[in-house]
Amino acid sequence: MNAWDAPLIKKGMTAQLAKRCARIAAGEKPLGWKVGLGAPATMERLKLAAPIVGFLMQRALLLSGSTVSLAGYIKPVAEPEICVRMARDLPAGASAEEAAAAVKEIFPAIELADLDPVPAIDNLDAVLEGDIFQRHVVLCGNTRASANTSSLTSRVFRRGKETDVTADPEALTGKLPGIVAHVASTLAAFGEKLAAGDVIITGSITPPLVIEPDETELVHVLEPIGEVSIHFSRD
Repeated sequence: MNAWDAPLIKKGMTAQLAKRCARIAAGEKPLGWKVGLGAPATMERLKLAAPIVGFLMQRALLLSGSTVSLAGYIKPVAEPEICVRMARDLPAGASAEEAAAAVKEIFPAIELADLDPVPAIDNLDAVLEGDIFQRHVVLCGNTRASANTSSLTSRVFRRGKETDVTADPEALTGKLPGIVAHVASTLAAFGEKLAAGDVIITGSITPPLVIEPDETELVHVLEPIGEVSIHFSRD
């Protein structure tokens, strides 16, 4: 069975994409896609065969250095990620090699999410219908052509100090081409497509970072490409 054929995944994706279509019909502009719950330990705990897929809208996009209010969040988390931008459409069933060839560029990102409800085996439909906790995304203007992640180092700074560093930013997410191919096949199964110009945030390089009440800024550096940052308020 394909990952997207699991009953709760199918139910949640159908509801989620219906909401996306309604928002587009109301005038919102799509930005791209996201994957979630893709860390190996998380997939094992939730009995997932692959990461789940959500969507991004233009109105969720923030400029690096912006300030976002966390008022109303239940459990605010930040995820340092690698973002992919597509050079061309990718159909279902593409190989990892075909997916890599369809990528235009990669660059650092931060996703902001509200981790409520806590994902469990029996609520994955609700998690998907809620777009996998998505609230905002911050994208870097500096890019690297292609899907090549060689020699990249991810660094995260909290309260002005480096707290996470890895020279293997795909360790928790899996390889980017495989993620891209999975997104294309998942979308095709529900009548959508991964299109030229779409972005995909490919999953958190670290375990999700819970934003503490005293935190005012988070920075994600993806050397040697560039960095993104976000400031927090509680107003």
